[in-house]
Amino acid sequence: MNADVSTRIEKDLLGLREVPTQFYYGIQTLRAIENFDLSASKLAQFPNLIKSLAMVKMACAKANQSLQKLDQHKYEAIEYACSRLIHGEFHQQFPLDMIQGGAGTSTNMNANEVIANIGLEYLGHAKGEYQYLHPNNDVNMSQSTNDVYPTAIRLGLLLSLDDLHAPFRRLIDSLRVKGQEFSHVLKMGRTQLQDAVPMTLGQEFNAFAATLEKDLAKLSSIPYSTLNYMNLGGTAIGTGINTEASYTSLAVTALSKISQKDIQSAPDLIEATSDMGDFVLLSGLLKCTATKLSKIANDLRLLSSGPRAGIQEINLQPRQPGSSIMPGKVNPVIPEALNLACFQIIANDLAVTLAAEAGQLQLNAMEPLIAFKLLESIELLGKALAMFQTHCVEHITANEEYCKAQVENSIGIITALNPYLGYETTTRIAKTANQTGASVLELVRQEHLITDDVLTKILTVENMVQPSSNTMQEKLIA
Repeated sequence: MNADVSTRIEKDLLGLREVPTQFYYGIQTLRAIENFDLSASKLAQFPNLIKSLAMVKMACAKANQSLQKLDQHKYEAIEYACSRLIHGEFHQQFPLDMIQGGAGTSTNMNANEVIANIGLEYLGHAKGEYQYLHPNNDVNMSQSTNDVYPTAIRLGLLLSLDDLHAPFRRLIDSLRVKGQEFSHVLKMGRTQLQDAVPMTLGQEFNAFAATLEKDLAKLSSIPYSTLNYMNLGGTAIGTGINTEASYTSLAVTALSKISQKDIQSAPDLIEATSDMGDFVLLSGLLKCTATKLSKIANDLRLLSSGPRAGIQEINLQPRQPGSSIMPGKVNPVIPEALNLACFQIIANDLAVTLAAEAGQLQLNAMEPLIAFKLLESIELLGKALAMFQTHCVEHITANEEYCKAQVENSIGIITALNPYLGYETTTRIAKTANQTGASVLELVRQEHLITDDVLTKILTVENMVQPSSNTMQEKLIA
């Protein structure tokens, strides 16, 4: 320790340590900082988890105060400290690496020590004077890391999913706007990268919106079907040792009020302490969304490829020069960045799955990685959605005339003529068109198979991109 730094002496199971007076965390957090320096991601970077820890500590203190196990002065000090954390203060006092051994004990003690020292100052005492407000005896009363930490993770995920809703909704709405804007733009649909049948560009963008709508609905429903069931009150392994009979109900009720969430007590606290299935389910949904978004990014990169030697049906807004050697080149950097973010979310799902599987008996010691990767995925997804919407989707334009020309020159247009000419005739015309380079429409006109008037009606946007009635087909054939 630097001799010029003012310190206080703290004691734990392993002995005495000097802790810089300026820090609100204490000896156990200091040891964890020294033990775990594994990633650049620190607890302070995930404010929803810190806020959730504070909400849980406040709820537990309220339950203990109601049971007359915690005196009024200590309760007020804990409530004051937790309130300040909930409002975003002192988050820099949570410097722990998100990847840590000990099943989250270091994170729980970080919270206990910070809350105790903020509370001590509120009571008029110096940091570290734990005889007046103790991190374990008072702040952690009736608790274990094994129920506090999973509860805080679940609540932190609920808060983070709330934050995800708005950018998700805005992207879907932007895709719907483009669907309406491009509703009249006829283009070729493609299967297996080959010309298929005509569609509108608007239908393509509406399909993007529709697939994301389904995922938003699933992510909006999961919080109140799985994540809101907490093991708070189960303490060490779910049996509730060191609590009173009414403690769990009081703590859960208080947490619901503080968080303004519908928090429920898990039906089986032992099961809820060891099982990570809900986290795997959420991770799977995030992976599903990332997979869909990455596919949309791929499609936009293909549709905008060119600008003269590719598909070139749409234009993406130029965001930056694309090459240090090729003048004039502009790359689709926003869809590319979305791809990369999605790949990370997909990879995080594997980490969550492996960590969930690695638990033994009554506890899963790998929960810190589960918390880290889920919170990271939600935060990354929210930022990627916002970037994609504001820097890409909003500015997409269509090459309408080029799309129309591609349709008219495509072999795929023959499918629209199949009900009127029959499969044998249309197959022959498609083969001739491929061999000669002539367009399907030219060949049909040359053979006088359909009059120009009927052909024009068949090839209207309305008849090309949606089912037509038998009456319409019979009328055109007649």
